[in-house]
Amino acid sequence: MGKTPSLNLLKGTKNIEDTVRYVCLKDGEGDHEHEPLSSGARFFHEPGFNVYILTKIGAKSSFDINRTKAYLIQMIDKYPCFSQVVVKDKESGSMKWVPTHVNVDDHLIVPEIEQNMDSSDQFIEDYISNLTVSCIDNLKPLWDVHILNTRTSDAQGTCIFRAHHSLGDGLSFMSMLLSLSRKASDPEALPTLPVNMKAHHHTTTATNVISFCMVLWNTFVALMLFVFTTMFLKDTETPMKASTGVEDRRRRIVTRSVSLADIKLVKNAMNATVNDVIVGVIQAGFNRYLKRRYEEINSPVPENILLRAMISYNLRASVNVDASAKNTNENETWGYKVGYILLPFNVKNRSDPLDYVREAKSTMERRKASLEPFATRFFAKSLVNKLFGMKIAGKLNRNVYYNTTFCFSNMPGPKEEICVLGHEVTYLAPSLYGIPSGLMIHVISYVDKVTFVLSADEKTIPDPRRLCDDLQQSLHHIKCSVLAKPCVEN
Repeated sequence: MGKTPSLNLLKGTKNIEDTVRYVCLKDGEGDHEHEPLSSGARFFHEPGFNVYILTKIGAKSSFDINRTKAYLIQMIDKYPCFSQVVVKDKESGSMKWVPTHVNVDDHLIVPEIEQNMDSSDQFIEDYISNLTVSCIDNLKPLWDVHILNTRTSDAQGTCIFRAHHSLGDGLSFMSMLLSLSRKASDPEALPTLPVNMKAHHHTTTATNVISFCMVLWNTFVALMLFVFTTMFLKDTETPMKASTGVEDRRRRIVTRSVSLADIKLVKNAMNATVNDVIVGVIQAGFNRYLKRRYEEINSPVPENILLRAMISYNLRASVNVDASAKNTNENETWGYKVGYILLPFNVKNRSDPLDYVREAKSTMERRKASLEPFATRFFAKSLVNKLFGMKIAGKLNRNVYYNTTFCFSNMPGPKEEICVLGHEVTYLAPSLYGIPSGLMIHVISYVDKVTFVLSADEKTIPDPRRLCDDLQQSLHHIKCSVLAKPCVEN
């Protein structure tokens, strides 16, 4: 992105009220260049695709406002996209990033909170739910931070970071967050990730077990299914599939944490990956949830349900926490570098809970033996966009979300406790709203826990906490099957 006026953080400075309000820089003024939005960013300004990334952060203490402001100035200084606005040319329809001065106070919301309320947890959940039917004024940079200093069951203070998805993809924001974080045990050290966060590239060398021809065939089949889904191929109409207009409706964002050790126990016993186990748990959880929903309407569960997840897939060669990059131009993790995968979920009833993990492992292995995310990215971002334009490309892109059942994302988090905005963190919970899908499931690990973050359309999934219960119970049953002992409901 183009350069922006530096807002350097002065160590020890507490008065940072002297930042000015937004004044868009005119063309030709200074050295500032107005950079066009990428095709990935443009998608999120098309009708019906006004998507926001919302990350909930719990802290061990109340958030200090001055310290939070200081860290936000660091963020603006290092990542210029947070000091740019979107300007649309009325004649050509083109969109550009235009640098602007930033007043941090316009982006930091600290509401007064009644400390003796009946349920702080419910207050936080309702507050976030209200955010999901609101937008940020596009006359200013498209992000804000909400500080809710009230004690909940798992934190002393809560921070909600919200940003428009056109600023970057999910991995961009996670990399940004971690680059500004430090280990709680060592204020000078960056967080340690459980893996090198390498992108799941698919090699096709002679050493592969599956031949190059099979990889090409799997890729072709996956691409055809993706193309058909953009046009007419729809998932089975179940109680989990959203109706038209879901992107504009209120959402409920809930979380449920489980033991990372339990997932690793299953992983090691079945020679699988953590991701295989998580997909297996979701399949089993969906089975439990759908059976209950169909029982409520006195209807049998349909046979051969087609239920798929839309997954955005990282295509970067590697994703490392980079504290040395001075801005987004130097940071290889920033931007839109994702392809798409349509992952089928088998929700049939199984007598052996481990079958859900076995099927997930088999499905994931087939996906690894293809170039599906590269092919779908080329089709969606390059071919259709260049041949038919952004409007048609945007419509086909939305159709993929409409025609599948839910969205899914899985990301490893820090191994040790970290400090964000100068405060020790108890949990991280990223999510989305504004997407044309009734359910979004983010899964993120942090220290010794794995957290399922559900963003649910209230009309489609009116009881997201019961779905969380089903996911937790499913992991419990799978773990008991591994240990070969009777399973008792928690």
